[in-house]
Amino acid sequence: MRKLTFAFAVLASLGGAALVQPASAAPAMPGAVSTSDAVTQVRMTPMERRMMHRRMMRHHMHRRIDRRMMHHRMHRMHRM
Repeated sequence: MRKLTFAFAVLASLGGAALVQPASAAPAMPGAVSTSDAVTQVRMTPMERRMMHRRMMRHHMHRRIDRRMMHHRMHRMHRM
C-alpha cells in the first residue's frame, strides 16, 4: 500500500513537471544564447550577387534546353 501511494505521488509530480516546462521546442539549457544575440545581418557583395545570378540563369537555361529536347523527341516519335 505504501509503495502504491509513493508510485502515484511520483507519477503526479512528473505529470505536473511536464505541464510546468516551457512550451519551446528547443531544450532548456542554462548557457543557451538568447535569440536576439544569435540573429545577425549579412549582406551579399555585388560579386556574390552576380555569381548567384549567373548560376541561377545557367540552371534555368539547362532546364529549358532539356525541356526543348524532350519535346522535340516526342514530336519525332509521333511522326514515325
